[in-house]
Amino acid sequence: MSVQSGPLDRAWAVGRTSARARVARLRSKAWHIGQAAVAAAVAWVVAKELLGHEIPFFAPIAAVVSLGTSYGQRLRRVAEVTIGVTVGVFTADLLVMALGTGWWQLALVVALAMSAAFLLDSSGLFVTQAAVQSIIVVTLLPDPGQAMTRWTDALVGGSVALLAAAVVPRAPLRRPRERAAVVVRKIASLLRAASESAVDGDVDRALDMLANARTTDPLIREMQAAADEGLSVVASSPFRRRHKGQVRRMAELVEPMDRAMRNTRVLVRRVAVANYHRQPVPGSYALLLRDLADTTDEMAAALEREEMATELRAPLLRIAEGTAQVERTSDLSADVVLAQIRSIIVDLLQLTGMDVLEATDAIPPARS
Repeated sequence: MSVQSGPLDRAWAVGRTSARARVARLRSKAWHIGQAAVAAAVAWVVAKELLGHEIPFFAPIAAVVSLGTSYGQRLRRVAEVTIGVTVGVFTADLLVMALGTGWWQLALVVALAMSAAFLLDSSGLFVTQAAVQSIIVVTLLPDPGQAMTRWTDALVGGSVALLAAAVVPRAPLRRPRERAAVVVRKIASLLRAASESAVDGDVDRALDMLANARTTDPLIREMQAAADEGLSVVASSPFRRRHKGQVRRMAELVEPMDRAMRNTRVLVRRVAVANYHRQPVPGSYALLLRDLADTTDEMAAALEREEMATELRAPLLRIAEGTAQVERTSDLSADVVLAQIRSIIVDLLQLTGMDVLEATDAIPPARS
């Protein structure tokens, strides 16, 4: 006898899933956390031990804020934070020396620091850092005698962050290909499910397949984020420049993979509609879907091995030739299924190194 889960059981399951997701997120950021911690310590040691600053407060702050928790736009962020901190500290020190501290001095310092930052750069991070650091100087550290010390602390922190930003593990360079393999594997599983659904005509199974297909948007977003991160790494780290061509090629594949996933969702929906209305899909179409799923699985395996899928161009072209030879029907759903198979082949051919025009021209005309 089956036991139905109650609200508490479902809440517990959701909680465990959420906990696993949080742990996975923490693991993915472990390098950033360790890098920021080391950079903060190094900035403090350089300012205190080498430069002799008694309390180098701004050095670790500038280092940590500059590095952030992602690889995107790191060099720009380091420059913005360093200059922002410097502008804020320098402006506040000058006014504290001249006017002292108080509520109206604080308002004036913040306004002037933000105005100076806007004149130099309109970046929100730049302006915010100028304001925040000026507030710290006026309220917590109002010692005008330390003006040059605090100014150089900000430069030390930014310099340490700049050096740290150049040290990047290889994981962000592998991640675009890994996420691409996940997307392609998902396309293959949906194509296989569509093939099986087209054969058995099971409505409930087809609707489950459709619900599964509608959960794929996060996969595309993760793939795009991984590609952007990889490009940022090769742009910011001189030690990873040799990987630039490889990462750029993977980034260029994001668009055709996105289209392939979208076309797969349309195909899955049309198979579900056909099953719901009891409209048979020709068996030859199901065979094409099965062959395409097998080839797409091989493509995912190639990506996992960090290989380009050039050897799979010939199998894709054979399936494309099959789409031109199968029978045509007057049923709209079946016609859409065939059209989507052809569109997906065009998208996947681009993963083998063809451009979109070459891939389109390689598809033979369908039988009228």
